[in-house]
Amino acid sequence: MRGVANEVVNLDQIGSNVNTANFLNVQRRERLLAELHKHGAVRVTELAVLLRVSPITIRRDIATLAREKRLTRVHGGAMLPLDAARSPQPVQRLTLGMIVPSLDFFWPQVITGARTAAAMLGVDLRLRGSSYDPAEDRRQIAQLMDAERLDGLLVAPDMRDDLSGIGALPVPCVLVERAAPAWGPNPRPLESVRNDHDAGVEVALRHLAAQGHRRVGLIATPLSPNAELIEHAFELGCPVAGLSAEIRIRDSLRTDTALAVEVLRLCRLTRTTALIVHSDPDAIALSRAAAAHGVHIPDDLALISYDDETAHLGEPPLTAVRPAKGQIGRMAVEMVVSRLGEGDRRPANRLLLVPDLIVRQSSLSRH
Repeated sequence: MRGVANEVVNLDQIGSNVNTANFLNVQRRERLLAELHKHGAVRVTELAVLLRVSPITIRRDIATLAREKRLTRVHGGAMLPLDAARSPQPVQRLTLGMIVPSLDFFWPQVITGARTAAAMLGVDLRLRGSSYDPAEDRRQIAQLMDAERLDGLLVAPDMRDDLSGIGALPVPCVLVERAAPAWGPNPRPLESVRNDHDAGVEVALRHLAAQGHRRVGLIATPLSPNAELIEHAFELGCPVAGLSAEIRIRDSLRTDTALAVEVLRLCRLTRTTALIVHSDPDAIALSRAAAAHGVHIPDDLALISYDDETAHLGEPPLTAVRPAKGQIGRMAVEMVVSRLGEGDRRPANRLLLVPDLIVRQSSLSRH
C-alpha cells in the first residue's frame, strides 16, 4: 500500500518463506520427540511415513536433536538419552489453556483449529469462554491457572487492558487475533497470531476499484475490537486504490433499521456506489433495507461484507473479506508448543495472516 510496495512484498515473501520453513522444522522435531518419549526408541523409516517427509529429512532432524542432547542417535533411528533411559519417568502431556471472548460467531472456527492442532501434537486443551471485559478476562485466567497445571496459555484479551498480568504469567502466552503492543509492560515480548486487517481491507478496495467504483464508504461495527484497525486501513488504502472515502460510520446496523435507511440516503447524497460493511449481520441488514427502498445491489450499490460468517446467506449473496480463523487457532497452539520445546533460544513471533476475498454477486459490476 506504499510507493515501494513491490519491493516490500518481495522481501517480505522471502522472509515469510524462511520463517515458515523454520516453524515447520520445529513442529516436526517436537512431533519426533513426542514419538520418542512415547515408545522409547524410533526408526527413521517409520518416522518418515508418519510425518510424511523423506528419510533424509528425519536423519537431519535426529542429528540436530542429538547435538542438542535431546536424544541419542543409533543405527537406523534414535533412542532416549542414556540417563533418561536408566531412570524412566512417565511422560506427561502438555496442557494448554485457551480463553476466548465468545463461543459463537468468529470464534468456533478458531477453537476448532486449536483443538485440531492440539490433537495432532498430543496436547491437552482446556477451553474457557470470557467476554469483552478486562475484569472478566483476568478472572477467567486466574481461575484456569488455579484449576489446571497449565504449560501455556492462548488468550484473546480485551485490548483496553494493559496486558501486564498476561505478560507476567509464569507460562508462555500467545495473543489470539489481537495485536501485541509494540511497547509492552513486560521485558519479555508477548507473542501473537492474528489477521492482517490492512491486507484484508486492501484486497476489498482493489476489487471495488477494478469494478469501476470511485466513491466508497465504510461501516464498522463498534462491537468488534478490530474496528479501529479496519478503519485505519480504510483511510490509508482509499487514496492508494484511487478511491474517494465518502462515508465513514462506526455504528451497528443489525437492529437499527432507521440507521440503515440513513446510510442509503447518505450514499445517494454523496454519490457513493460501494460500501464495505463490518460485519456480516450489519451488511445483511443493509441489503434488506436497500431491497425495501428500491436500491438494487449491486447495480445501484455494491456491498462487501467483512467476516464471511453468514455473508453467503444475503440476497444477493455478499462478497466478503474472509479472515483466517481455523489457521489462527492452529498456529497459536503450534507457537506455544514450539516455545515450550525451544525455550528462550527461539525468537518471539508475531504472525500476520492475510485474509481472502470471496467474490459473490453483491460486488460484481454488470457494465
